[in-house]
Parts: sequence; C-alpha cells; structure tokens
Amino acid sequence: MHEDEAEAPHATRERVWRGEQVAFTPVEPDDAALIQRWRADPVAARETGIWPGPLHDLHERLVAYVEDRTRDDFLVLLPDDTPIGHIALHEEDFVDGTAEAYLLLAPEHRAKGYGADALAALTDLAFGELPLHRVEAITHTDNTASLATLKRAGFTQEGVRRSACLHRGRRHDSALLALLREEWEAQTRHRAWDHG
Repeated sequence: MHEDEAEAPHATRERVWRGEQVAFTPVEPDDAALIQRWRADPVAARETGIWPGPLHDLHERLVAYVEDRTRDDFLVLLPDDTPIGHIALHEEDFVDGTAEAYLLLAPEHRAKGYGADALAALTDLAFGELPLHRVEAITHTDNTASLATLKRAGFTQEGVRRSACLHRGRRHDSALLALLREEWEAQTRHRAWDHG
C-alpha cells in the first residue's frame, strides 16, 4: 500500500451485498488504477496468469462492464470502506444457469479469511438472487492458496485442464472447480442476507 493511500480516508461506497466480514460495491471505471495495482502484484500476476496491460485498456474494459449483462463486478470492502479486492461473476448464462467466479485480493489482505467470505457472499448472490445452478472457478493447480480458499467456500475440484496455460515459458495445468446449487443449499452457514 502506498503511503498516500494509507493516510487518505476511504470514500464511502454504496454497499449492495454483504458477507460476514466484507461487503460488495459495484466496480466503477474510476477503480481502474486500484485494480491495476492489485493485478501488477507479482504473486497475483503469476497465480492468475493475467499480466496488467495499459491502464487505459483496463479503464475501457470497466466502462464496458457496466453495460455487460453477462457479468456482475464488485469491489470487496472492509467495514471501514477499505477496498481490498475485485470479485465477479462473469460469463453468466441464465439459460444454462452457469457462471464463472473471479476473485483478486490486494496482497496485504490475503490469508485473512476475506477470500472465502467474499466467495461465500458471491455464491449467495448467484444462487439466492440469480437463477444460476452452477458456478465454476479455474486456477493453476499449483496455486495452493486459491485452491484452499475455493474449497473453504464449498467448491469441489472436478478435474484438471492439462497444459492449459503458458506462464514464464512453461505450460501449466489448470484446476476446474465448481459449486452446484444443491451443494450451496446444503451449506449450514449464515447467508449474505443474514448480515443485515
């Protein structure tokens, strides 16, 4: 975190969805620089396989996301409005009832339970408010932190997409995980709407 970000108060954002510890606010095009910084983190870039391009490209994509009816993008907020990540349901197909989950947390907020909480809130949105039946997630097979977070949120690894991505000159396998509506219904935790 840069010094000016640590000292500046966070602007109050509309909270449209809640987890136990985190809340969601819609991503705005002005969030591009913040998301770009998170994506530029070497660990995040390695684990997601996404290298940040020019900031103006990301800004244009965020503008397009506002009108894209196949995705829902949010910033993840702490109770004090500190933005700590970007979470999304994308490739939403309401005919087949499927979507893919995406989560990127700021480096300083990883390994604190926020990721599993945010994913649980996202699946509550997918199954409690949207007509989805299946939410998928894809990550590298050696991304142990992401795999553990997804499993804590109830996702089951279904398979491996062999040699599915190129990173640093080497081919890597990707894990395919999913959570089905009936598995979500069987979870005995509090739901997003229980958090007020």
